[in-house]
Amino acid sequence: MLVAEQKKSSNIAEYILYMYQVEDVIRAYNLDLDAIMENYVKPQLPDESFLGQYRKWYNSLILQMRSEKIEKKGHLLSIQEVLVELSYLHNTLLNLTDNDKYKDIFGVAGPHIEEFRLKSDLKDKNSIEIAFNALYMKLLLRLQKKEISPASEEAFDSMRVMLAFLSRSYVQMKKGDLDFLNN
Repeated sequence: MLVAEQKKSSNIAEYILYMYQVEDVIRAYNLDLDAIMENYVKPQLPDESFLGQYRKWYNSLILQMRSEKIEKKGHLLSIQEVLVELSYLHNTLLNLTDNDKYKDIFGVAGPHIEEFRLKSDLKDKNSIEIAFNALYMKLLLRLQKKEISPASEEAFDSMRVMLAFLSRSYVQMKKGDLDFLNN
């Protein structure tokens, strides 16, 4: 909860990946708030004074997941809305502002994203969603201690660099500091 709030304001890409993980944790515990609190939250808390806040936050997420019918798969509407904003920003940086630095970064990441699109069942998703799914897959592979080939590592890194640039631009945009007219 506190981690999510901090990430949301400082690094939107980390926030999205964190929330993907939170959604999966909730699913792993079958949307059982008591099990989540006892087995997942409590062992991580150095101080139980935050327990009530975490309980409220996880309960809210569980209710949202049920309401949005994403108990088995999918992402919260609030996360999807941020992905749409990032996709618009991506297209703006590429097509409207002619941001050469972002064009170069996407020039490197784009072929890897397209390759990932072809190998996955994400053919109807945009480049930003595919990049997030790829990086989340990398996180899951690391958690499972599975080997990642150098070629895959290079592809993941290009997507990470692209999303990092996009995240910085997103924070600037939200603060009103991103000038779309002068690059």
